[in-house]
Amino acid sequence: MYALVDCNNFYASCERVFRPDLQNKPIAILSNNDGCVIARSNEAKRFIPMGAPAFKFEKIFKKEHIHVFSSNYALYGDMSTRVMNILSGFTPEIEVYSIDEAFMDFSGFEKYNFSEYGKKIRYKVTKSTGIPISIGFAPTKALTKVANRIAKKFPEQTRGVYLIDSEEKRIKALKWLKISDVWGIGRKHTKRLKAKNIHTAYDFTRLPDAWVQKEMSVVGLRLKHELEGKPRLGLDEIKNKKVIATTRSFERMYTDYENLKERITTFTVSCAEKLRRQRSHCNLIMIFLHTNGHRKDLKQYSRNIVVKTEYPTNSSIDLVRYALQGLKAIYKKGYAYKKAGVIVMELTPESNPQIGLFKNEDPRHKVLMQHIDHLNKSIGYQKVRFAGQDLQRMWKMNQNSLSPRYTTRLDEVIELKV
Repeated sequence: MYALVDCNNFYASCERVFRPDLQNKPIAILSNNDGCVIARSNEAKRFIPMGAPAFKFEKIFKKEHIHVFSSNYALYGDMSTRVMNILSGFTPEIEVYSIDEAFMDFSGFEKYNFSEYGKKIRYKVTKSTGIPISIGFAPTKALTKVANRIAKKFPEQTRGVYLIDSEEKRIKALKWLKISDVWGIGRKHTKRLKAKNIHTAYDFTRLPDAWVQKEMSVVGLRLKHELEGKPRLGLDEIKNKKVIATTRSFERMYTDYENLKERITTFTVSCAEKLRRQRSHCNLIMIFLHTNGHRKDLKQYSRNIVVKTEYPTNSSIDLVRYALQGLKAIYKKGYAYKKAGVIVMELTPESNPQIGLFKNEDPRHKVLMQHIDHLNKSIGYQKVRFAGQDLQRMWKMNQNSLSPRYTTRLDEVIELKV
């Protein structure tokens, strides 16, 4: 038996944990630079569509008394970690699927009453963190998605926990679920299936295996079998990333080279830190620049370049040097740049580097990076920076409605007056 745990309206729920006065009130969370709506509470969904540009809905925010927040990823990430740590106490087999979702494998728990166990999990998480969750139990991962959707859609009847443990329940659930809402079926497949008169998940399971494999590949066939109650997907193992990226939109448009140089330096240092955390080297680094595509009144320019390193490295010093070589090659005067990014690729294990005949990484860099990482971990994130970085601000974004980072910044914790 598997379970899918999903935090309800996670970003909005995180804000409510420390602002109980916001219970049952509409909340909207904005993307980086306060650009568009990326999360909504149930109360806000009838007023604001997902992805709505914030500047176009300012009147609606005021009229409907919607509480608007900038994305507080430090808070959301920490609250997510707390939820996942609690879940791991109920089974050793857990796959963190996203910031607010996790699959759990309950193999060996056959004698458990899963409905009661689910209620126990739900109580523990909500009591310990203040985050409400929904849980769906089923024999396969795909069916847990269906069960979770039912638990969330009908909270009064299910109390946030739903179990698909019989053929009757499976068929009833699949007949209820629209084909467009099936996990893993995108817009193109939805359009193709509807043209074939397939409108529900149950209709999909009635298709011949041969047709599904031909039209939707072996991935689609696995999904069909999963919906039929035949396990085909286990929990994914935690693996090192094959590509690491740091990309950001700017709080304003940059035209001069020096501002872009500082941003690329900061993004590269971030990528290098991530490489060291997973004990990897990179052999290629990509740098890209974009102008503001929404400003049709301005000249547009977009370019990227891939620079091959002379040896495998995760040294911030070396990678910044390569990144700035790439930036010089693609930068053009006369354009207003709104976004840039750094992507490190062709990753190899740090423990088994390919030694060059003529040139290799300076061994002193490894020791230096270890000390810098240790200092930043012990005294505060990014307290030690490179001279090419802005010493005052790490991420330059518009966050005009940012809530305090209650759980990760000592100077922003809640104060009580007694």
